[in-house]
Amino acid sequence: MRVRGLWCGLVCGLLWWGSAQAEVQELRQARAVVTLQGSAPVQSGVDLPYHWDRRHPGLAGTASFEIDFAAPATAADAYAIYIPRLGNAYEVWLNGNLLDRKGDLSRYNGSDFAKVPRFIPVATDLLRAENRLLIRVRTDVGRRGGLAASVLGPDQEVELLFKDDYNWRATGTLVVVVLSFLVAMVALALWITQTDPTRAFRAVRDPMYLLGGLAELFWTVRVGDVLIENPLLPWPAWGMVTVMMTGGWLTCMGSFCVRVAGWSELKPAIWFNRMNWTLFATGLPLIAWALVFASPQVLTAWYGAYALTFTCFIGFFSWRALRHATPSHRVVAAALFVNVLVGLRDWFVFRISPSYADNTLLRYSSVLFGLALAYIVITRFREVSAQARDLMNNLSARISQKERELGQSYQKLEQLAREQERVSERTRILRDMHDGVGAHLSAAIRQLQSGKASTDDVLQTLRYTLDQLKLSIDAMHLLPGDIGSLLANLRYRLEPRFAASDIELQWVVGPLEPVAHMDANAMRQLQFMVFEALSNVLQHSQATTLAIEAEMDGAGVCLRVVDNGRGFDAAAAPRKGLLAMRERASAIGVVIAVQSRPGRTAVEIRIP
Repeated sequence: MRVRGLWCGLVCGLLWWGSAQAEVQELRQARAVVTLQGSAPVQSGVDLPYHWDRRHPGLAGTASFEIDFAAPATAADAYAIYIPRLGNAYEVWLNGNLLDRKGDLSRYNGSDFAKVPRFIPVATDLLRAENRLLIRVRTDVGRRGGLAASVLGPDQEVELLFKDDYNWRATGTLVVVVLSFLVAMVALALWITQTDPTRAFRAVRDPMYLLGGLAELFWTVRVGDVLIENPLLPWPAWGMVTVMMTGGWLTCMGSFCVRVAGWSELKPAIWFNRMNWTLFATGLPLIAWALVFASPQVLTAWYGAYALTFTCFIGFFSWRALRHATPSHRVVAAALFVNVLVGLRDWFVFRISPSYADNTLLRYSSVLFGLALAYIVITRFREVSAQARDLMNNLSARISQKERELGQSYQKLEQLAREQERVSERTRILRDMHDGVGAHLSAAIRQLQSGKASTDDVLQTLRYTLDQLKLSIDAMHLLPGDIGSLLANLRYRLEPRFAASDIELQWVVGPLEPVAHMDANAMRQLQFMVFEALSNVLQHSQATTLAIEAEMDGAGVCLRVVDNGRGFDAAAAPRKGLLAMRERASAIGVVIAVQSRPGRTAVEIRIP
């Protein structure tokens, strides 16, 4: 195929027709002196392009091309030469003057400058009536060395041809490299970060992203080779790397298509994957054989096997995509179909036909796979976003429902708590009435029934009963932690009794801060403890003086009831009243201490 030659001829014709000031010449006739490595030079006339790998397969060497041409018929300010492909290393001379040089002509398997077109300016003073253009090239085995037909003419017209070719082969390649690399990084990042949330004990990642990322990464290296004039490894090692990158791209992209279609368990897809991975596994020895032992037909057959495998698969893949498949499957099927057709074209042009200086189209059609992967990612993101919105809506509805249910449950619990509080309060009052007032009323009844108790004894018992009844009622209104108010209430209730018993009450109570942990129950227990201590003074001590003392003790309170009565044996077994006081103290976490001797009895209660 001579598309480039036809295009050059068409452009030259248009330029000649549109301008009378300049002339563009296409140089196709040359005398060649070819020196194969280890052989004597051979001279002959040739028609350009000169494709070295087709004329001398498996051999390296050098060639000198002499091209004679007449000076342009019309003058121009500046001239230039455009050569679509030459090398692998080259020198360009015009009438004995060096115009351009790339690489070392004597160093085989070194740098490769035959990958992009060349634009060589020509000074007008170098041109003569009859001119000789000398192009020397060094060619390596399997690197598409040689010389394409050159174009000479005014620099502006020639530059148009050069830029078109350069943009198509180099600038476009750079765009493909950048896009492929970005897609590879995104796909690999998705593979690393996106795991299956249903697998709680093991991170399961989607192989589709890994296969797509590796395929694009392989293709980045393969296509980027066009821009690398000084490879990282010597030839043919670097050639083996780039060809293996092609095999890796084909294999991973084939498996990627199978994953997109969801055919991992389908027999035709399984056989397709096995064939692909077998070709990739056998690629390295076959490529080494082809490049090291100069057998390009082996490499052609290897590429052909890939082409046959994909051609057989694309029919089944596309048929299933048209009948019943997801949009993602159809998008990938379209990309695969286009790439198979373009790949077959490139395989024929570069491995079968004798054409030279052609450009591969597969590097550009491969972008369709990157776009397909981007489409799949966007589609999945939209699906996940829609699922997330539905989940959030359902979750919000469930939360609202649960809030209503919790509100109703809370109201019921609050009603039950209030009812329980009323029941507990009634139970406490009944217990206090039974244990306190009821017990003393029973004692008064027994006193009257026995006939042995005096009226004063019965009256004292009834008064004590009345005091305890009043205190039981007062206990319902005690403020939590307010020890001062508790003592003041006891003083108000019992001070008349002390006066009637000729007992002087001494009030030594300073300012008291509320105690945080003393709740209503603790305040009731403390009230009965103090009341019991005061009742013991009234009933048993025969004291003339009673002191109630209270002061702050850090964050707590120290409270004492001191009388000057006859005292008792504090070391003896405690009586019922003192035993009840200690039980109440233990229940609310306070410390009670009793000291007694004739003339002084002190009951100390420490509230921490």
